[in-house]
Amino acid sequence: MSDRGAGDGRRQPIRLLLADDHGVVRAGLRALLEAQPDLRVVAEAPDGPTAVELTRQHVPTVVVADLSMPGGGLETIREITSLGLPTRVLVLTVHAEERYLLPVLEAGGSGYVRKSSAHTDLLDAIRTVARGEVFLDPAATKTLLRGYLGRVHTGDEIDLGEVLSERERAVVRLTAEGHTAQQAADILSLSPKTVETYRHRAMQKLGLTNRAELVRYALRAGLLGAEDA
Repeated sequence: MSDRGAGDGRRQPIRLLLADDHGVVRAGLRALLEAQPDLRVVAEAPDGPTAVELTRQHVPTVVVADLSMPGGGLETIREITSLGLPTRVLVLTVHAEERYLLPVLEAGGSGYVRKSSAHTDLLDAIRTVARGEVFLDPAATKTLLRGYLGRVHTGDEIDLGEVLSERERAVVRLTAEGHTAQQAADILSLSPKTVETYRHRAMQKLGLTNRAELVRYALRAGLLGAEDA
């Protein structure tokens, strides 16, 4: 198909699929997103099964999906991520409770934005997820960590002491906190390329394939101390 970007030498836009059962919401999102020169909406879906099928057809860079749409938001995330495509799923939802956050990550989602903060966070979230990073807005991150820290010492904690080096552990922790490679580099006084190298090495050691998995693993491993929440 010809909708994957013109071959004029410029960077191709981030291709988006909007999945929400409210047409008015989709129309508002399309207007917001297509006002950005680096974003392009290639398809819309009113429910989960349609979103999965359109993902197969268009292979968007990012699917922006409502968590409560017909067909099940979490099931839709699982099905899309199981397709083996480079598509990332960013959840846009009204829910802010902690019980919704971890399931999104465990289903394979790469980000979580509340609709109440979409006007300030959505554009950044889409670009972050498109780069292969994980995006959680600050409030969601704090809620997630607070809830998870209460569970990591129940016998399910993973000992990474002999698996990862100190630098690798630090990079994994910062990644789980939502820092970009540049931000982690600034904190650790390293170059972004070196941070990426440590992260890649850690993922290889842990048998992980993407950064969303790395975030989930770091949470299970208890790498985030109480001071981080």
